[in-house]
Amino acid sequence: MEMDHAAAEKARWRFSDGGVTDLLQARSLHGTADINKRVQFHSSLVQRLALEKEMEGHLGCVNAIAWNSKGSLLLSGSDDTRIGIWSYANRELLHDIDTGHSANIFCTKFVPETSDEVIVSGAGDAEVRVFNLSRLSGKRPVEISMEPSAVYQCHSRRIKKLAVEIGNPNIVWSASEDGTLRQHDFRECSSCPRARSTNQECRNVLLDLRWGAKKSLADIPRQPLALKSCDISTVRPHQLLVGGSDAFARLYDRRMLPPLSTCQTKKEPPPCIKMFCPMHLADTRKSNLHLTHVAFSPNGKEVLLSYSGEHVYLFDVDLENTSSVRYTADNVQEQLCLPPFNKEPAKLISKQQKFPVNRASRNVCRVDTFKKLMQVATKSLEMGTNLMLGVEACSTILLAVDHNIDDNMKHDCLCTRAGLYLKRRWKNDVYMAIRDCNSARCIDSRSFQAHLYMAEALLQLGRLKEASEYVDALNTIVPPYSQSVKQVENIKEQLFAAELEKNKKDQVGNTYTDARHGRLRSLSDLLFRSDASGSSSQEGREDSDYDDEMELDFETSASAESTQNGDSAYQPEVAVDMKQRYVAHCNVGTDIKQASFLGEQGEFIASGSDDGRWFIWEKRTGRLIKMLAGDGAVVNCIQSHPYDCAVATSGIDNTIKLWTPDANATSMIAGPEIDVSSVIENNQRKLSRNREILLLREKEGNAWKVTSSKR
Repeated sequence: MEMDHAAAEKARWRFSDGGVTDLLQARSLHGTADINKRVQFHSSLVQRLALEKEMEGHLGCVNAIAWNSKGSLLLSGSDDTRIGIWSYANRELLHDIDTGHSANIFCTKFVPETSDEVIVSGAGDAEVRVFNLSRLSGKRPVEISMEPSAVYQCHSRRIKKLAVEIGNPNIVWSASEDGTLRQHDFRECSSCPRARSTNQECRNVLLDLRWGAKKSLADIPRQPLALKSCDISTVRPHQLLVGGSDAFARLYDRRMLPPLSTCQTKKEPPPCIKMFCPMHLADTRKSNLHLTHVAFSPNGKEVLLSYSGEHVYLFDVDLENTSSVRYTADNVQEQLCLPPFNKEPAKLISKQQKFPVNRASRNVCRVDTFKKLMQVATKSLEMGTNLMLGVEACSTILLAVDHNIDDNMKHDCLCTRAGLYLKRRWKNDVYMAIRDCNSARCIDSRSFQAHLYMAEALLQLGRLKEASEYVDALNTIVPPYSQSVKQVENIKEQLFAAELEKNKKDQVGNTYTDARHGRLRSLSDLLFRSDASGSSSQEGREDSDYDDEMELDFETSASAESTQNGDSAYQPEVAVDMKQRYVAHCNVGTDIKQASFLGEQGEFIASGSDDGRWFIWEKRTGRLIKMLAGDGAVVNCIQSHPYDCAVATSGIDNTIKLWTPDANATSMIAGPEIDVSSVIENNQRKLSRNREILLLREKEGNAWKVTSSKR
């Protein structure tokens, strides 16, 4: 029996945080502390977020916003090189500070334990400036022009992020595109010589990663890691997270780092305690793949990474009690793609050998909901429509809090979601399909659907040899049904056509190679080399920082070809794989785009986007629950209030938007009504756009260059 749309929506939008009225009743009985955290960004409130106030005061793009610890003040930094201090109570500008920076401000912070009197800023002029508002006597005017209490000029490139430690009023950390993270102690000095000056001996380098970047997990670090973001855990402040111009976020224990040093000599990077990267991105070797934002969860147990030209990903920090996967460069391919059953020793457990679940103990109502959700997903797959809805229906079942499904349903759900991913074909959906096929085969090693979808996934990736092995396996397990036989015949035809096309390309490629034998690689060869999968398309991004990154690369291009002392002793690193992915936004145009945990519980994830919107997902399931129109061009910054259900956002516009729940805002969309699927499809096309086309458009002077050239 078909499920009507209203019933589908009801099943789809059921959340694990229960009813808000139950929480409010519990608060009156059991106290407020934990209940208040759970109520703050309750699903019923998140779904009703709407624009409350657009706060004016800046004259340029607002690149940074930050709340104070009480939530009474909001700090902002802008292209106009001014800092704004805003009242949360009145929603108005209190102070407008002329900082003296000579370039765009990218980051601002309140310094803890200073009664919100000390603020700090970092900018494109490579300077960190500290302001002590307590030095102002009498009534403070709105417009303030004052000398900074400290100016640190020791960075040589733009400063993209600042970090502070709760309870520490004396130190601020700055992450720069020069590849260093520096520790500025206000007690030691209030100024330092400009970078590259003859007398510069600033001993404040905590992390020297000028020799820290790598294009794949297997590589020895040989390139500068231009830092884009950093964060310090509020729960374990000795933990420091950094991200920059490669695909890997690195977690350090500050207690284990070498003493502070100068930057006079370039050093090997210190070992990190954990490295985070989605497994399918660990060996791409794309020079343009990099992080724009890294963040700890409020409880410090998870980290969130946002990639340029990619999606937002969630990882576990504490791996002991989780199912998160660790991997090395040696086993990426084998973990991404299990061999077909006829090539694999009998390690996998067949579902026929599983003990049956005691159905009497299961929640009948919950199982009925799951069956209805499976109907939604199956219909989406068969019709080829509402694919996102189908994926989310499967995710709701697979990530149910009570795990009230048996192996048969789990297997069918995994296979259905794999088919939906392959049909949807958003960026890297194919790798998500492979993961589901592998999981399904851990339940049934001879699963026909898992083998079929794995063959199709490998075919999409251009891995024809492995796809052929799966097709061979399908011949021995295909059920005697006309539909299944037809599916196998279709995949055989596709494989045959792909092999013919590959042979043609190989012949053309050999001719081309012969013609250019002996010629040195040009700059375009370096920029537009095909990706490791053999695909003819190159996934790229519009990135105003491109020129800076290429300059960094060429500073060490010669040394990257040489062999360092100790290379033979290099130990391959271990990385942590993702546990959830968040898809809908587009992050290619700016390098300061944030992804944030919302609220003290951090149960929802938010990210800005190049289409002028910002998106909210349920953290656990990855379901998109809200799409909000937040800027005329690009939303970059998202910061939730420490205690209230309120979110501040900013971007290319010179205003700051404040979002709070509105009883009338019941739609998934906040802003002009528009088809959600078409918006997301357009964003996915931008993510997968060819890098060469983007650079050609840049030369033609497209409008995006104007808005992002300073980002």
